[in-house]
Amino acid sequence: MKVHFIAIGGSAMHNLAIALHNKGYEVTGSDDEVFEPSKSRLQRLGLLPATEGWDDTRITTDLDSVILGMHAKADNPELIKAKELGIKIFSYPEYLYEQAKNKKRVVIGGSHGKTTITAMILHVLRMAGVDCDYMVGAQLEGFDVMVRLSEKAGVMIFEGDEYLTSPIDKRPKFHLYKPDIAMLSGVAWDHINVFPTFGNYTEQFREFIRLITPGGTLIYCADDETLMQICPGSRDDIKLIPYSAPEYFIYGGLSSLIDHGNTYPLMVFGRHNLMNLNGALWICRELGISDAFFISSIQSFKGASKRLEFIGGNESVKVYKDFAHAPSKVKATLHAVKEQYPSRTIVACLELHTYSSLSKEFLVHYLHSLDEADLPMVYYNPHAIQLKRLPPITTEQVKEGFGNPALEVLTDSAELRMRLLGMDWNNAVLLLMSSGNYDGMDLAGLAEQISRK
Repeated sequence: MKVHFIAIGGSAMHNLAIALHNKGYEVTGSDDEVFEPSKSRLQRLGLLPATEGWDDTRITTDLDSVILGMHAKADNPELIKAKELGIKIFSYPEYLYEQAKNKKRVVIGGSHGKTTITAMILHVLRMAGVDCDYMVGAQLEGFDVMVRLSEKAGVMIFEGDEYLTSPIDKRPKFHLYKPDIAMLSGVAWDHINVFPTFGNYTEQFREFIRLITPGGTLIYCADDETLMQICPGSRDDIKLIPYSAPEYFIYGGLSSLIDHGNTYPLMVFGRHNLMNLNGALWICRELGISDAFFISSIQSFKGASKRLEFIGGNESVKVYKDFAHAPSKVKATLHAVKEQYPSRTIVACLELHTYSSLSKEFLVHYLHSLDEADLPMVYYNPHAIQLKRLPPITTEQVKEGFGNPALEVLTDSAELRMRLLGMDWNNAVLLLMSSGNYDGMDLAGLAEQISRK
């Protein structure tokens, strides 16, 4: 099979390209910019385009298919040429479904927690020796790629993103996977540039439920008010399984799961992660994994990249980074840290980075989300607002949105770094929350400097 990727450099796209290369396909690609780590990973396998930019001469009649990434535009010359030649064009999720249509498909959806849940499932299945294909939205420890495709595996695990499929297909990605086993971890309004109202956003999850295969299973979080409105009674031809957080306790900075009177220490913490764990447990049950094996295996799970990831510290200070950006996830992540370290000073710094978070009208949804921090901080770059073509926001509007008089708002990353380095970090925790990188700040280096103070 010969496959060409338009916009091969994307995080998801380059992983799919590597997966197909590993499967023995002939893979080519193009992009107008390729950044690390995609660049080095593609180069190592001989998949990096020789030149940057679009070139319709790359589209030839011997191609079996073209895979179109979100980074490309509808007027891309390679896309136009592929249409003219009648070559089959797939979006990223369409091609994943094509590879998995004869397998049992497990799809983990929801506004938050899906990467961690998917990672937990893959961790347990690997320890159980279960051969499975997968697509996950973060680099996982022990896994070389974020996408695996094979001929033999009878199961494929999908992280089900609700964002749009491609420049020419405006369906949410997770509508294309048609799960046999589905999970929804929660609904918290996001992507307001695509789903302008909460009702429009929740409709995407209702449609996801409608697309579960007849006789399938839906596992959903019973602690989520929206899911409790849309899941119970949604279908009479599928199995409906609600879940919540299991029993657990925290002692000496360590969280332990309680099961049938026995305690099992964990490497992850926070009530939201314990709920993620219970959701993963139900998925693994449906795949034939015993509870005893799951609990034994999950004790060695360290977490997914950038999901409450420990990046440095010592006995006096701990530094974590987290992908949290939606208001509900920010609040849950901060609560987890406060619960784990109740006697420490908590400094929580959130970067406003997404279209939603940088929208003036959306700021009110962050009301009180940082209140559990001893020192709450928000960082944003006004230039990022310009790039997204949004109206400017002021520090006063940010403070009003969060409703916290102690909130510090900074708009210069160098100033933010100096502020953090100047603090007293005795008996403290620094929690960095962002889907970005604080404008290229070396977070590991920052954690190391703080640890030496």
